[in-house]
Amino acid sequence: MSAEPVAHHASGEAHGSRRDYVIGFLLSVVLTAIPFALVMTNAFSDPRVTAGIVTAMAMMQIVVHMIYFLHMNTKSESGWTLMALIFTIIIVVIVVAGSLWVMYHMNLNMMPEMASEAMEAM
Repeated sequence: MSAEPVAHHASGEAHGSRRDYVIGFLLSVVLTAIPFALVMTNAFSDPRVTAGIVTAMAMMQIVVHMIYFLHMNTKSESGWTLMALIFTIIIVVIVVAGSLWVMYHMNLNMMPEMASEAMEAM
């Protein structure tokens, strides 16, 4: 019998080991089971606390997937994948924050006469 072939990226770097995949899988299961249990048992009376914990677990699961399944780290492709990820996150944060800011100020600065005229026209 021959040994199991080791797959490599185009840049010559090896994929993660079986141990890494098992660790990633177990972390993913735990990070899914905890929010599921919180929601199903109504562990917190305030739904905002539950939503916050579920969101935090989702963010942690994204990081687990990027590290253990997508092999994103500072060593892969000389760190360019990590730099691309950071750039993408910055752009998404700017777009989301800018959109929320614009919507908030549009709602705040809307002239009350225009809103009442629009309601009467309906």
